[in-house]
Amino acid sequence: MQARIGDSVRRKEDLRLLTGRGCYSDDFNFPGQAYAAALRAPHAHAIIRGIDTTPARKMPGVIAVLTGDDAHTDGLNAIPHLATLGAPPDIVLHNRDGSPVPVAPHHVLPTDRVRHVGTAVAFVIAETIAAAKDAAERIVVDYEVLPAVTDANAALAPDAPRLYDDIRNVVIDAEVGDAAAVNRAFETAAHVTRLDTWINRVTGVPMEPRAAVCIYDPPSGRYTLYAGSGGIVRQKQELARILGVPQEAVRVIAREIGGNFGTRNSFFPEFALVAWGSRRVGRPIKWTAERHEAFLSDYMGRD
Repeated sequence: MQARIGDSVRRKEDLRLLTGRGCYSDDFNFPGQAYAAALRAPHAHAIIRGIDTTPARKMPGVIAVLTGDDAHTDGLNAIPHLATLGAPPDIVLHNRDGSPVPVAPHHVLPTDRVRHVGTAVAFVIAETIAAAKDAAERIVVDYEVLPAVTDANAALAPDAPRLYDDIRNVVIDAEVGDAAAVNRAFETAAHVTRLDTWINRVTGVPMEPRAAVCIYDPPSGRYTLYAGSGGIVRQKQELARILGVPQEAVRVIAREIGGNFGTRNSFFPEFALVAWGSRRVGRPIKWTAERHEAFLSDYMGRD
């Protein structure tokens, strides 16, 4: 019998998933792969005065310790985040004063300062994940801690700290709809209730923390990234721009992604770090976030 519009569609994937035969990002493994761990900043806002990686490089099993200076030397570009949403059903927002919506530069590893707790400041590649974590703990970062605010209202104050010297804390001040019609509706309403509402800061917390494996093939110059995502084509495009290569040189593969909630739709620094790392050391590189690490580094929204 043919299915009709409105009919329930039988799920076909349940048996595979319920019997443990699914394939998530962390299930991808390849011969000769090395493992990576990120050193993350403990400060919400701080200048990076220096990073001493010498003790970490001397640790057993360590293959490479990468920093923002290395990324800059190798010509990695900033992550090309979208400034505004522009397709239905999204509402396109424009600043009321006509100013453009700024895009803050987001590098895979910063060279100047950290702007949130959990910012990756170094990427360690080693023979085992334990060796990578041990070496990350030996890295010494000289921070100059700067003032920070954690309340969005407090960030509106004229003297509030700025994360970027050339970008104000208010990114979008937009108005949507017919203001005159709204005013008329309130003027003629039988009852008017006034209240202030606040949408709390949230993050997705998918069942599977983010994970990625990348293989760089020197003869062809192609990168193959295995990473769960809500938008494979977007990951391909943005990774190519970060690496400075044609889109045809990047392939992204994902099977099950273990939950999305929107947080997986954007490009994350670690996806580029495993690709760049694979090119640097000539081996597949694998990185898997731990849950506490995901709490700090997964993109957040609202507030």
